[in-house]
Order: sequence, then structure tokens, then C-alpha cells
Amino acid sequence: MESSSAASGGSTRREATRQKLYEAAVTLIAEQGFSATTVDEIAERAGVAKGTVYYNFASKSVLFEELLRHGVGLLTASLREAAERTAREGGSKVDALDAMIRAGLVFIDRYPAFTQLYVAELWRTNRAWQSTLMVVRQQAVAVVEDVLREGVAGGEFNDEIDVPLTAAALVGMVLVAALDWKAFQPERSLDDVHSALSRLLQGRVSGRR
Repeated sequence: MESSSAASGGSTRREATRQKLYEAAVTLIAEQGFSATTVDEIAERAGVAKGTVYYNFASKSVLFEELLRHGVGLLTASLREAAERTAREGGSKVDALDAMIRAGLVFIDRYPAFTQLYVAELWRTNRAWQSTLMVVRQQAVAVVEDVLREGVAGGEFNDEIDVPLTAAALVGMVLVAALDWKAFQPERSLDDVHSALSRLLQGRVSGRR
């Protein structure tokens, strides 16, 4: 029992250290780019020794790849939880999509630097982590696809909807609108941005007026 507790404590400490490294890396890379950011700088920003970075990650590239996995994983979990909560409350599939839009905005509001990096990396094709990025992106989009398919099957959505493209478009809409909000319209509230995107959803996806 004591050994189990010790192992659990060690795992918790390591996860806390990795979280600090993620936060340091995403901030620095957002500020000065991946190539210009050094492991020394990441360690200093995280408040750990350089060796700690290499103990947790084999290289800066591996750290960044795991950062992408971690961040998109958090976004995917937020989207899924929003859809499941709506279902438990008896909401429609449009309600679920609306809740997912809000969950995406909340995530981006909390992690704007990560979102900026994620969107930028989607357009690069020469990175070692490109295949990983495509996999984790699809995991996020797949959560939206599931809701759309369920809506089509239940007669809530038109069966002519292109589910993969519509799901990707909804995720892209939230990402781009939120980045525009943060960069050019920071005076707007999250509720204001959500309301605007919600109206688009209601009119375009559900066909409501």
C-alpha cells in the first residue's frame, strides 16, 4: 500500500512537472517561434533544471509533439463532455453542437497561445509531428461528426449534410472566430462571441430562422 502511494505520488509530481514544461514551451514558442526557442529557455521559464526537460522528453521536438497531443486532447475532452452533458439534460443535437461551440470558446479563452500554435502548425507540412497533429485533429473533429450523424439518423438534420466536411467547418469556425476575437476584438465577451456563432449554427446547420 505504501509502495502504491509512493508510486502514485511520483506520478503526480511528474505530471505536474510536465504541465509546467508544457506551459513554458507553449508561451515561449508563441512569443518567438519553435526554432528560436531553446531547451535552456524552456527549463528556465518552467523553473526546472535543463536535465529535467530531457528526463521527461527526449528532445524539444518530442516535447512539442506531446504538447500538441496534450492540448488537443484537452479540447477533445471538453467537446465530448459538452455533448454528453447536453444529452443527459435531454437537449437536441443542435443544442449539443451549440454547447460544443461554447466549450471550444472557453478552451480557447483559457489557452489562447496554444490555440494560436495549433492553428499555425495545421498549415505546415514539413514538421516531424505532422502525422501526430493530423491524428489528434481528427479525434476532435470526430466528436462533432458523431453528433451530426446522430442528428441525421434521428431526422433532426438533413440527410444530405456532408458530415465530415460540416464537422471540420464547425471546428474551424470556432478556432478562426475565436482567434479573431482575441487578436482584433478583445473587448467582446465570451457570451457575445458565442451568441454570434450560435446564430450561425441555428440558421445554417439546423435550418431554423
